[in-house]
Amino acid sequence: MYGDFIDNLRLFTRGGSGGMGYPRLGGEGGKGGDVWVVAHNKMTLKQLKDKYPQKRFVAGEGANSRVSALKGSKGKDCEIPVPLGISITDENGKIIGELNKEKDRILVAEGGLGGKLLTNFLPLKGQKRVIHLDLKLIADIGLVGFPNAGKSSLLSKISHAKPAIADYAFTTLKPELGKIMYNDFKQISVADLPGLIEGAHMNKGMGHKFLKHIERTKQLLFVVDVSGFQLSSQTQYRTAFETILLLSKELELYREELQTKPVLLAVNKMDLPDAQDKFHVLMNQLQNPKDFLHLFEKNMIPERTVEFQHIIPISAVTGEGIGELKNCIRKSLDEHTNQENDAYHKKQLLNLRISNTISYSELPSKNAVTSARIDIT
Repeated sequence: MYGDFIDNLRLFTRGGSGGMGYPRLGGEGGKGGDVWVVAHNKMTLKQLKDKYPQKRFVAGEGANSRVSALKGSKGKDCEIPVPLGISITDENGKIIGELNKEKDRILVAEGGLGGKLLTNFLPLKGQKRVIHLDLKLIADIGLVGFPNAGKSSLLSKISHAKPAIADYAFTTLKPELGKIMYNDFKQISVADLPGLIEGAHMNKGMGHKFLKHIERTKQLLFVVDVSGFQLSSQTQYRTAFETILLLSKELELYREELQTKPVLLAVNKMDLPDAQDKFHVLMNQLQNPKDFLHLFEKNMIPERTVEFQHIIPISAVTGEGIGELKNCIRKSLDEHTNQENDAYHKKQLLNLRISNTISYSELPSKNAVTSARIDIT
């Protein structure tokens, strides 16, 4: 989990119990309802967690057999709405299935059979199952920028990808994946996501598809042209600072929690004349955004300005700053992995303390502590 962005959830599911049979008349109880996981386009794991904080999903019970209805009706199914691109595993890590298209569905817990002759007319309980939902990441780092910021050139410079680079505004049409290889053989995957344009959250151009991909990367790397950006002669020219504001605003309008992902900034095209001066102006604006925000239209200003983990001036053409960028990417990912691990261990320790307290109150022996200690390693 990164900030408010959630990429995995653990849920408890249970199929409904069957209904009672009717021995005297040979009536069969209804089968218990089933629990299904169903893919929905507009759903996120965060929305799922907010809507069902207790994370328990139990289907309805089958109806009992009775004189007026010897065959009991089936219990109500329970549906868990999830986003696309989810893989489902059980407690042992065994894959139950994947959901990649709208309305894809997978049965995760089956209802119990109703009471019938075979079961002595007694109903069976529904299946219990703890499941893990994981949003499949397409890459560690997602490159974000307006068209022509030089993302494709940068990807081919830092990694082993060979993207098709064209010189027109909508350059990248589907995510290009590359891998940064380090001397100690560590690999970090990078996705160049389709060029974002103003109004993407309203689904102009490739907008929404692009933003959907962003959700499936751990961190973001904004790539901006130090000289700014103009889509065509009909559209307004934007400075590098405005470009950053607009990128942040697009992410925020699409889905606020995207903004909580760690972000790095690569300021590209530093080989151009006057680039150094423009970079100094940009740094001044980024360090004191409040002094400049009043110059822009209200609808351009994001609710919260992005705080970059690292800001690196680069040139994808000459290779300037590329080594530094690779190091920063690695450093940022490592820091966040460590933070995640710390949070996980704190949670484990807390659980351990709770179970310790319980074992102490039940049986004040040394064994309680040592057995609890074994759990943590």
